[in-house]
Amino acid sequence: MTTTRFRTHTEIHRMSDSRLAEAAHSSFARHETFAPRFGWLHKAYMQVKNNPEAFLADDAPVQLGVGKNMVYSMRYWSRAFKLTREHYGDDSNSRAMLSYPTWEARWLLDEDGADPYLEELGSLWLLHWWLLASRPGAKSWAPSWYVAFHLAPFSRFTLADLTQVIVRYVNLSFPEGPVEASITKDVDCITKMYVPAQRLKGGAPGAFEDLLSCPFRELGLLEQVGQRGSSEWEFTSGSRTSLPARIIAYACLDYAARTTRNAGSISLARLANEPGAPGRAFRIRETDIAAALGKVAAEHSELQLVEAVGQRSLTFASNPFDLAWDVLDEQYDKVRDKPNFPTREEWARKYPKLAEAEKRELKQQDFIDPQLSLIEETV
Repeated sequence: MTTTRFRTHTEIHRMSDSRLAEAAHSSFARHETFAPRFGWLHKAYMQVKNNPEAFLADDAPVQLGVGKNMVYSMRYWSRAFKLTREHYGDDSNSRAMLSYPTWEARWLLDEDGADPYLEELGSLWLLHWWLLASRPGAKSWAPSWYVAFHLAPFSRFTLADLTQVIVRYVNLSFPEGPVEASITKDVDCITKMYVPAQRLKGGAPGAFEDLLSCPFRELGLLEQVGQRGSSEWEFTSGSRTSLPARIIAYACLDYAARTTRNAGSISLARLANEPGAPGRAFRIRETDIAAALGKVAAEHSELQLVEAVGQRSLTFASNPFDLAWDVLDEQYDKVRDKPNFPTREEWARKYPKLAEAEKRELKQQDFIDPQLSLIEETV
């Protein structure tokens, strides 16, 4: 017998929260098994700001000072951290994708930028947020990372556990997925990227040195647990003493800006628990978010923590995207106020391909119509 069921708008929204394709591109194992290393992002930015073909040049290994496979990895990580966008060049006969530095890369990594050599742990937390963050026109290029932090139903796992969860989301989200071995490489890279080197035991030759050179292990987001010979990994929890309050506030406002560029509010429960939100990305609790937002709101009249009917919310009196950058810029002594520092508009005029890349991505995205309230489903 055939019956007809109607899904409510609430159910549709819940489904969209769990659809990996809405948050991330289908991009797997592009890192060539290398976690991002010290100095890579700054070196890559300094090259592409003068030459969009830097990663494609025959002498790229020489210019970047790395092996050929590492050039591919640097290109991937620059894009994944939203420090570059890729688009076709001006040559109509070429289909090669060139790399253009984003304004965010200029703000962070230029010689007069916020932290070009990533000496502050807050900068690594910020990059971690950019890696996972997703909004229309700027989805994540690290789907395996997105699943691990935002969608996986566990905090403790084996490599096989996490691989299978990612495979399931890939099969549900993308018409064509990679071979499972590519996802396994992603999972291995996740542990290399975040697990402190001193906790590693065994491993392939060079694995220890590989971890030593990855700055993100300093965040301590993952640790190796379990009995010897049975490796398991666990997301850590507790107070993040190295995570600045302004970075948390920036991420909260940036998350709110996904859906509105007007004054409004967002509940702390959403900021702590929703897939894609700062709570899951940073593995922090609602109380940690409240403490950070309270501290930042005390310095900003346009931000306020309010409580109604037992629920706490962050209210913002203007565009949350602009407020997010005001807060972030203060963390780095107002980089945007330096002489001759370019505005976003000036940077966009210098690199017009950035806007073209964003438009191209927007056209490719398939979002559920927000006006849709009922979908007929035949069962």
